[in-house]
Amino acid sequence: MYNFVGYGIAMLGVGIGLGLIGNGAMHGMSRQPEAIGKLQTVMLIAMAFVEVIFLVTLFLGKSLLGG
Repeated sequence: MYNFVGYGIAMLGVGIGLGLIGNGAMHGMSRQPEAIGKLQTVMLIAMAFVEVIFLVTLFLGKSLLGG
């Protein structure tokens, strides 16, 4: 039961983090349109890291806690 609450909180944090990354990238792209390619690449890499961190914690939580 408590595992699902933790997973929900983790998912909420991931959603907020992805939103902040996207927001920062969009602001950067609007300020410097010539750097869109570089900003987009960095944004996608950062989003992938956030997702991977969540997936690792999800799998570790399931394997260690049995939830």
